Amino acid sequence: MSRVDLTDAAADLLRQLAGEHGPLMFHQSGGCCDGSAPMCYPAGEFRTGEADVHLGDLDVAGVVDPVPVWMSRAQFEYWQHTHLTIDVVSGRGSGFSLEAPEGVRFLIRSRLLTDDELAEIGRS
Repeated sequence: MSRVDLTDAAADLLRQLAGEHGPLMFHQSGGCCDGSAPMCYPAGEFRTGEADVHLGDLDVAGVVDPVPVWMSRAQFEYWQHTHLTIDVVSGRGSGFSLEAPEGVRFLIRSRLLTDDELAEIGRS
């Protein structure tokens, strides 16, 4: 059980981006507009720290390194009861996220975790 997963379309895009940029990471902030979307960066380019929660690592077939997913701790307080799925849709997102030049953007789809799932993964 993981707090985060991705769709096949997002996995396809991550394979492309990893081929172009090397190891990747995601950060989900609590900002508004594009700041509330998952941002994809080259691994280590976005500095994480005590103000962030590591949600898990995405194992993507065809991508050598797992893709860590982080969220701001303040945002996690609101989303701690949810399972997040990273998806990709047509349309331009933030200029800071690696997919922006591709004419697509990552987004988060969420659902509430069941009591059993919460017990299994615990709270971060």
